[in-house]
Amino acid sequence: MKIQINNLTEENLKDAPEWNSYPLSFRYCIYWEYPEEFIGLEKQNKDLILRVKSKWLSKVRKEFGNCGKLIYVDGKSVGYAQFAPPKVFPNLMNYNAGRPDNDAVIISCLFICNKNFRNLGLGKRLLSDIIDDLKSRDVKIVETFARKSNSENPSGPLEFYIKSGFRIYKDDPEFPLLRLDL
Repeated sequence: MKIQINNLTEENLKDAPEWNSYPLSFRYCIYWEYPEEFIGLEKQNKDLILRVKSKWLSKVRKEFGNCGKLIYVDGKSVGYAQFAPPKVFPNLMNYNAGRPDNDAVIISCLFICNKNFRNLGLGKRLLSDIIDDLKSRDVKIVETFARKSNSENPSGPLEFYIKSGFRIYKDDPEFPLLRLDL
């Protein structure tokens, strides 16, 4: 099994994997970036949504640097991760656990989409690659929201983050804010 992790770019965004439980693939997900438009856009033209996502990606990469990863197994994309400063994710304001630290980088998505590739350490490798990337940029805090009641969500399972050294920073019955100090 050949595993490769690439930074997310406007060119390889089209490789973002599909997820059967989600209305669209990750390449069309603008839930965190454009919460007002998400519901309306998900039913519209996929080309329009892809342009919106690509424009967001380009802007964040210019301001922050790399903000996503794709993990490939034998040339097929099976996982996706997206991360950036809180200011570029307006939908964070809608979570009861509270606003993330302004100095933190938020992991908005980290998911191995194909169940056949779960429990093989791919998520751990993807997270490790993100952490190494952020450490090289002198980032000190990484935060994420993870769902307690259901591990089938784009941000990834709560247990995965706890096992990876994150702690519950601000608790919530459904979506606690988790933190890892680097």
